[in-house]
Amino acid sequence: MCLATSTPCPRLRKVKIAVARETREGEARVALVPELVGRLTGLGYVVAVEPGAGLGSLHTDEDYLAAGAAVSEEPWEDADLVVSVNPLDLDVLHRLPAGTSTVSFLPVSTSLDLVAELRECGLTSFAMELVPRISRAQSMDALSSQALVSGYRCAIVAAGLLRRFFPLNMTAAGTVPPAEVVVLGAGVAGLQAIATSRRLGAVVKAYDVRAAAAEEIRSVGATAIELELETLEGTGGYAREMGEDRAQRQRDLLAPYIAAADALITTAAVPGRRAPLLVTTGMVEQMRPGSVVVDLAAESGGNVEGSRPGGIVRIGNAQVWGGANVPSQMPGPASRLYAQNIVNIVTLMTREVDGAPAYAPDFEDEIVAGSCVTHDGVVRHEATRSALQERTV
Repeated sequence: MCLATSTPCPRLRKVKIAVARETREGEARVALVPELVGRLTGLGYVVAVEPGAGLGSLHTDEDYLAAGAAVSEEPWEDADLVVSVNPLDLDVLHRLPAGTSTVSFLPVSTSLDLVAELRECGLTSFAMELVPRISRAQSMDALSSQALVSGYRCAIVAAGLLRRFFPLNMTAAGTVPPAEVVVLGAGVAGLQAIATSRRLGAVVKAYDVRAAAAEEIRSVGATAIELELETLEGTGGYAREMGEDRAQRQRDLLAPYIAAADALITTAAVPGRRAPLLVTTGMVEQMRPGSVVVDLAAESGGNVEGSRPGGIVRIGNAQVWGGANVPSQMPGPASRLYAQNIVNIVTLMTREVDGAPAYAPDFEDEIVAGSCVTHDGVVRHEATRSALQERTV
C-alpha cells in the first residue's frame, strides 16, 4: 500500500534529493553525475545516491562522496524528490510518502498502469519527455540531449559495420572513393548522424519531410534530397503523421537514393507514437553487397521493415542494425547531458520560501505544468488522463 500523508508544504529543513540506481536491463546511465552534485548542494539541497548508481557510467560511490553527496542503501527515505533515468520500480514507489516528487523519463502513452499507480500513491511525477519544446526550456530538453548521443552513435555504428573507408583516400596505389551515406530524418539525432558521417569523410545525402530541415541539412555539409512532396511541418519541431498514399510516394522516390547508398541511417521518430515506416524490405534488397542499414527507431516500431531492436539481421545484401536504448551505449556523455537537464529543471522548481531556498514547483509555470503527469492524486497531463478514462469506460 502507498503511505498516506497530506501533501507537504515547502519545508525549511534542507530538502533531500535522492538519486536512484537504474534497474532496467542494459541501462548504464545515471540521473546525476558527481561533477554536478555541487550545483544542487549549492542551492541548499542534500543529495543522497544509491550505492552503485554511477558504475555503468564510470562514476564510483567514492566520486559522489568526494563531490558532497551521501551514499545510502535507501536514498529515497525522507526524500522530497527522487530523480532517475527510467521510472522507479513499483516497490520503491509504494514506499514513498504521498507528496514526494519523481523526475524521470516516463513514456505516458505506454505506461498507463504506472501512471495510475503514481496517482493512487499521491506522488507528484514529472516526465522529461513532456518538457515543452520552447526556447526557455532548451536547457531541460532531455529528448534532444539524448538524441544528440544517439545520432553520433548511429554514425559510428554504420562506420564500424561497413567494411570500407568512410573518407576519400588518395594513395600511390590508387584512389579509394568515399562511402555514400543516406540519412532519413533531420531532427537532432539525424543532424548529428549527418555531421559525424561528414567528419568521418563520407559523402552524405539526407531527407526530412519538413521543408525547414533542408537548410539545416546543408548547414552540416550534406546534400538535401528534394522529393517535391508536400511538407509535413508539425508542432514542437516534429513532423506531422503522413497518410499512406504520401508515404508510398515517398518510398518510391527514395528508393533509388537508398539503392545507391553504402550506408543508410534512419532516425525518424516522434515520442509517444509509432515510428513511421520509411523503408521496406524490398528497398533494402536493392542495396549493394556489403551495405549497412542503421535503424535508430527500431524500438518504437522501426523506420526499416524487418529491423530488430538490439540485434543485426540480414536483408538481401545488407546488414540491418536495430537500435535499443542507444544513448545508454555511450553512458558517460549521455549521463552528463541528462544530469544537466535534471539540474536545470530542479533549479527551475527551486524558489525562496521564508528567506530560504526550497523545492516548490510553480504549477503556473509553463514548463512545470507541461511536464507534470500526476500531482495531489490527480492525473494532470490531459492526454494521459483521457486515455485512462477511456480505458475504464
